[in-house]
Amino acid sequence: MEQALTKKIISWDQGSKESLDQQLVCEEPLAIRINGKPYSVVMRTPGEELAHAAGLCLAEGVVDHKDDFTTIGSCEDGDLNVVTATITEARSAKIAGTLDRREYISQTSCGICGKEIVKDLQQEIRPVEDNLPIDTALALTCLESLGTHQPLRKKTSASHAAALFDNQGHLLSIAEDVGRHNALDKVIGKLFLEEALQKASLAVLSSRISYELVQKAARAKIPVIFAVSRPTSLAVDLATEMNMTLACLAKGKGLLVFCGEHRLI
Repeated sequence: MEQALTKKIISWDQGSKESLDQQLVCEEPLAIRINGKPYSVVMRTPGEELAHAAGLCLAEGVVDHKDDFTTIGSCEDGDLNVVTATITEARSAKIAGTLDRREYISQTSCGICGKEIVKDLQQEIRPVEDNLPIDTALALTCLESLGTHQPLRKKTSASHAAALFDNQGHLLSIAEDVGRHNALDKVIGKLFLEEALQKASLAVLSSRISYELVQKAARAKIPVIFAVSRPTSLAVDLATEMNMTLACLAKGKGLLVFCGEHRLI
């Protein structure tokens, strides 16, 4: 499936116009079915569907471990826009209420205040442990290098990216997508399915840091997030409660560190 398509566009400038070919990032629906029932439909850039679905299931608390899946694969008729997963009987019984009500914090409707969201998430996510510290300059280099791993962005100027690195700055996983949430789900899902998620120490994002992205990283036990743009206030509140480190690029040079500075050296 294509990630970018070429379309004819018109370039206009002060009354003159020109017909041009322009590559546009693809956006298509991905339907996720769990235990034979519809679970979610997300709009995303095609590619890495199984990793995307696995990462989303981990983020939403449907699974805690790869072994919670009995099967996960594409639809039997070969439709890559549908992923079907079955969960073990023990896990299905444990999350029966979640699957039945289909109400997730990451899709909270308006009218629920930030404090209530953080309180609810604290019941679902445990604070991240203080593991090995990470070199600040090394982490900044990882963030600044993100653009070199974004071929889709170079083509379309319209994709987000997320990458996971280990404590030594080695790239573990990278993904691009029209949605910033999807990109993070994909990189987490890749390592989750490989049972290598414990190696990830740093998440690097091309976007701002919203509380949903902090939630996803916390579920994956990733302690540090560096991003191009600033976090929201609720993201900082949640990251503080989860003992995580958030930082973004400062204007000019350097970083702005919003919480968890004890982990940076």
